[in-house]
Amino acid sequence: MNREREISHHRVQLSDVRMHYMRAGAGEPVVLLHGWPQNSASWKEVAPTLAPHYTIVAPDMRGFGFTSKPLEGYDCDTVANDIYELVQQLGLGPIRLVGHDWGAAVAYSYAAQHPDDVTALVLFDMLLPGFGRMEEAMVPRGGDYLWLWHMGFQAVPDIPEALIAGREEMYLNHFFTTYSYDGDAVTPARMQHYVEAMRAPGALRAGLAYYTSYFETAEQNKRHQQTKLTMPVLAMGGEAALQDLPRTLIETAATDVRGGVIPRCGHWIGEENPGFVADALLRFFGADQTDQ
Repeated sequence: MNREREISHHRVQLSDVRMHYMRAGAGEPVVLLHGWPQNSASWKEVAPTLAPHYTIVAPDMRGFGFTSKPLEGYDCDTVANDIYELVQQLGLGPIRLVGHDWGAAVAYSYAAQHPDDVTALVLFDMLLPGFGRMEEAMVPRGGDYLWLWHMGFQAVPDIPEALIAGREEMYLNHFFTTYSYDGDAVTPARMQHYVEAMRAPGALRAGLAYYTSYFETAEQNKRHQQTKLTMPVLAMGGEAALQDLPRTLIETAATDVRGGVIPRCGHWIGEENPGFVADALLRFFGADQTDQ
């Protein structure tokens, strides 16, 4: 592997959390934010393609992976400010910001709160809280409607943690197979990594706290929507997941939006079709790909 593609691991103390992050490459900064129930490892197949062009930073967000798990602060504005503090402490300056799932919700909050510090924003396969469509998807319906039952279930205090504890592997396997194009896309080794991470002390509680904070985040987003984002935005969904919905939603809150569908891909974009995702990012960011 070329040295510029090698991933190194770091920890840094922020105001409220001790944060673990991966870093690779050199050049202008790109920050990659993961979703639930993953962590920064979800970007391991994407980062090496980006690293010859950019400095890649992929943190474990508050409560995930090797980052600490405080009792509070899981609304997206607070988590976004964790990432902002990380960026400032590392001296990275304005960034290109990429988020998937809850990482996309955090990325939107970051861009809304710090618009001058984001030169480009990318949102992968997420319906942002407060924009209406996620709330619709929580309502039970029949047929082939994509009912996101877990959003409401995991927003209930205490009970989900009690029911999932000790059954993490079965529970996660449901999501990685049901919401994928290819049920084998997340390898057994990666699956085990996510399961073990969720079994760490405090991890299950912390991951679920993003859901118990859902409606607080939704209210924050309703306020953010009042001022449209002006940086370029790319919003895409998986062919077997949200398809073009991320683009149509963010168009109500941004002035320069592009989008599309990730082929042969469900929700787990960094592991199901990492080559397409990396190439889409390079094209959107304007990197010269002739030297790959």
